[in-house]
Amino acid sequence: MSPSPHAKYQTELVLVALGGMGEIGMNCYAYGLGTAADRRWIIVDLGVKFGEETEPGIDIVLPDPSFLEANRSKLLGIILTHAHEDHLGAVPWLWPRLQVPVYCTGFAAEILRLKLMEADLLDQVAIKVLPLSARFRLGDFDLEFVSVTHSIPESNALIIRTMPGTVVHTGDWKIDRKPSIFPPLDEARLREVGDEGVRALVCDSTNVLREGHSPYENEVEAAFDTLMARAPGRVVVTTFGSHVGRVASAANAARRAGREIIVAGRAMRTMIDAARTVGLLSEAGQFLDEQSFGYIPPEKTLLMCTGSQGEPRAALARIADDTHPMIALDPGDTVVFSSRTIPGNEKAVSAVINKLARSGLRIVTADQAAVHSSGHPRQGELKELYGWLRPALLVPMHGEAWHLETHVEFAKAAGIPEAALLFNGQMIRLAPGPAEVIGEVPAGRLHVDGRIIVPAIDGPARKRRKLSFVGVILASVVIDEKGNIRTEPAIVVDGGPREDGEGSPFEAFLADALDTAFHSVPRPRRRNDDALRETLRNALRRAAEDVWGKKPVCHVVIHRVSHV
Repeated sequence: MSPSPHAKYQTELVLVALGGMGEIGMNCYAYGLGTAADRRWIIVDLGVKFGEETEPGIDIVLPDPSFLEANRSKLLGIILTHAHEDHLGAVPWLWPRLQVPVYCTGFAAEILRLKLMEADLLDQVAIKVLPLSARFRLGDFDLEFVSVTHSIPESNALIIRTMPGTVVHTGDWKIDRKPSIFPPLDEARLREVGDEGVRALVCDSTNVLREGHSPYENEVEAAFDTLMARAPGRVVVTTFGSHVGRVASAANAARRAGREIIVAGRAMRTMIDAARTVGLLSEAGQFLDEQSFGYIPPEKTLLMCTGSQGEPRAALARIADDTHPMIALDPGDTVVFSSRTIPGNEKAVSAVINKLARSGLRIVTADQAAVHSSGHPRQGELKELYGWLRPALLVPMHGEAWHLETHVEFAKAAGIPEAALLFNGQMIRLAPGPAEVIGEVPAGRLHVDGRIIVPAIDGPARKRRKLSFVGVILASVVIDEKGNIRTEPAIVVDGGPREDGEGSPFEAFLADALDTAFHSVPRPRRRNDDALRETLRNALRRAAEDVWGKKPVCHVVIHRVSHV
């Protein structure tokens, strides 16, 4: 990494993204303070992404922490802006490599404790629980939480004051002046920070493509009022388990409509319990368990459940498949998808909706009614924040390339003097002087494969992806000490055809090809297992391609036996 030309002479404030700049999710941002030879670092958020169709068998994707590991002696701590998985979900997986304290407010601490308990790390990780609006120091970083509204309780912007300048790291946010849960966005404090002078705004870009303002949560609650008053049978609301504000909105409407509230889905129940631990949802009344479902009249029932993204193991998917042990819906019941479909989940969500529709259920989505409001700012909200903070520099985060590039252009058009485009792995100097990319650091992804962290590029998912397209051929060959095949080779084709185009057994054709290739090898060379294995493997692959038109993965196992 090439050092900045200013690094020899003065303290610099730099930023490196290891996740979240070039994708939505897997947020991980490192701020460094000092000279190029001696910087201290703080980590803001340490989140995950979820595996995609191109990553078969992978549920969780992590940022590569190798750069942070290399600087572990200079790490001061991990600061969590809020409790969403894409901001704290990687802590249980990566903390053993970093081993620094974690700073967050109470709700995030509750969620993190549960995750650390599952990972058997609760007694090892130092969680520093801070009050709302806390101001604290880590080394030469003067830090402050400022409450913002989002789709989960206690979301925070982080003010980072340093000698070279002040940065506002927004975390995830929106402007909602009528939120359903405490605390509200602290507009007054953000204006005060703007009056102090802000060098850089590192800002959420998720909704930068959309004009106007995001609807307030009370508009969603009003839509729930209408639905629950008119619905003749049960009302089901599915949303993200972490959206405690949406739970409150639905609960408020249910009480007014005289409906009892039943919760299905472990993630949602966990979030409700955590919210109540920190004093939220105190006015929502009692939430019943799934066991109560059959005892409440349909017209008196609100079922809140997980599964808004079509997750196959979530409550709604099991209800749609009629495999849920305690919940079954009747024709005429109403299912409300109170969320937007995350890109990549469209097929799964559509499959669940169609199953429900075939059962005679009424489906309501955000395209039909105001049953969802995003937790991220649109262009109108971004302009308001710009006006409060008046930053000299805008650095977009939390977005794919299209979002980040659009945000840069939007900020320039809105009058921000400087805007810089940054992607994962690039190091930018925020202050002093003009923003400048001064180098690159290792940045990539790791996969969580079951319970094991594996490489993303050359790990198991890559091989599984190939297997899903071309299948595998396995051959077992027994050879005696004279170099002869002792028994008929065993060939297994998995994920391939049973017959060739003329109706002959495919495995028999492969066996003939293997036998021909074996006898083409001079007897002395048959003693070299590696060379023989490669010859037979190539013969199988060529034969499969000739008949099938595909090049499957081929493995040959050679067994040596003594002649009897």
